[in-house]
Amino acid sequence: MGGHSVSMRSTSALPALGAEPAPGTANEATPSHLDVVEVYERHFDFVWRTARRLGVESAQVDDVVQEVFMVVHRRAGEFEGRATLKTWLFGITRRVVANHFRTARRKPAEPYGQAEPHDPRAGNAETALATAEGNRVLHALLDELDAEKREVFVLAELEEMTGPELAQTLGLNLNTAYARLRAARAAFEQALVRHRARTRRTP
Repeated sequence: MGGHSVSMRSTSALPALGAEPAPGTANEATPSHLDVVEVYERHFDFVWRTARRLGVESAQVDDVVQEVFMVVHRRAGEFEGRATLKTWLFGITRRVVANHFRTARRKPAEPYGQAEPHDPRAGNAETALATAEGNRVLHALLDELDAEKREVFVLAELEEMTGPELAQTLGLNLNTAYARLRAARAAFEQALVRHRARTRRTP
């Protein structure tokens, strides 16, 4: 993230969380042993990407992500494992983002936001720059979708959720989820066509 990297995932931003997790904790913690520090370390990138892709201004993403994990800390005891951890985190992120917009009372002003969290495995500088530019274009195109289409497109096309996972995460029946996804894909393609047309006209 322009000036933002995985190394910034300091757990000092979180409240005191008690004992260390037991050795051998599974990727998806059991409901009675949900460890917020582990959740933060494993899913920070997902929450950051989701907040940014749902339209939070790049300058505000860190604050929104911090609020998401504060909610996770408060509600850790409520996680019962009926949904995947990623689905649960998306629901929290979605509500925090909605509250952010209600408070701000405006849509994001930046058409090209920060890059996504830096992947230390990324290649050379040229590859990194190309990735950053691709992310900026992606965020600009997502800004052209309404909230419903944006959510379903992010989850299906970018987070690669299946149809049933998509329906569960958004609280939709499967047919509605697929119909919304078809509409989102069509809207995204139209936005991409407009972007390419603008690019061709740029000297």
